[in-house]
Amino acid sequence: MKTIRIFLLSGIIISLFGCGAPNREEKSESASFNDTTTAAYISSSAAMETNKDSDRKFIRTADLKFKVKNVIKATYTIEDITVQQGGFVTFTSLNSQVDNVVNTPISEDSILETTYFSVINTITIRVPNTRLDTTLKLISQHIDYLDYRIIKAEDIALQLLSNNLTQKRVAKSEQRISNAIDNRGKKLKETTTAEELLINKQEQADNAKISNLSLTDQVNFSTISLYLYQRQTIRRELIANNINIDAYEPGFGKKMLEALKKGWNILETLFLFLCSMWSLIIVGIIAYLLYKKYKSELRKYISTKK
Repeated sequence: MKTIRIFLLSGIIISLFGCGAPNREEKSESASFNDTTTAAYISSSAAMETNKDSDRKFIRTADLKFKVKNVIKATYTIEDITVQQGGFVTFTSLNSQVDNVVNTPISEDSILETTYFSVINTITIRVPNTRLDTTLKLISQHIDYLDYRIIKAEDIALQLLSNNLTQKRVAKSEQRISNAIDNRGKKLKETTTAEELLINKQEQADNAKISNLSLTDQVNFSTISLYLYQRQTIRRELIANNINIDAYEPGFGKKMLEALKKGWNILETLFLFLCSMWSLIIVGIIAYLLYKKYKSELRKYISTKK
């Protein structure tokens, strides 16, 4: 019997310790996940430049929406990170969005104005394409809650090639038209038509060149669009009520109730004052009793003195 009890007790102890150990491990894994999950979500292979990109030209963009503790502080921090990574800010719009305003009359001439508002900021930054992933990881350190992140890597190598071929074709066409204008007679109508055609070809060449310059700039500098927000904030302010003070004039019943309340407060104050003077009252009572007891002796003593 004793052996069975020992066996059962040992089993209960092993079960308790066995149940406790996984909980501790689970808690540790959960804490580790919470510390690294944001950075893991922000990082992406689409934001990294590799050696395989030599034959390709990628325009990399990132769109993020996230919550921070303080929008203003986070904005300054992100701007500093951008400069440190060799980038620049192209747009920022910091504002307070009023969600609701509640006016509560608290007296005849005062109103408590409660404003519920949210501070938000929209930022657009550009950083070198080689620093995109690093920049995103640095920004992720200041994220309290991530709503979404979208990272794109668009290959525009064929578009660049198309623009280059367009420039070459237009250049040859320009040369032929220019030679035709020089060799043909000075007829005004034919010359004008040819000149207009030449201008159109030059315009096509310019557009293709500008397009290539724009695409090359987008390849070299990635664009990051950020939307920051914080928890709704409450602001309270006491303001004057100048709308209709007469509307808050109390009625007769309320005035009588206030008068009774004031009278009770006076009685309560008087009672508390008397309670605080209990020692003097006791001394006075004792003095009165002594005087009453020895009144006759005191009178005889006074008469003998006279």
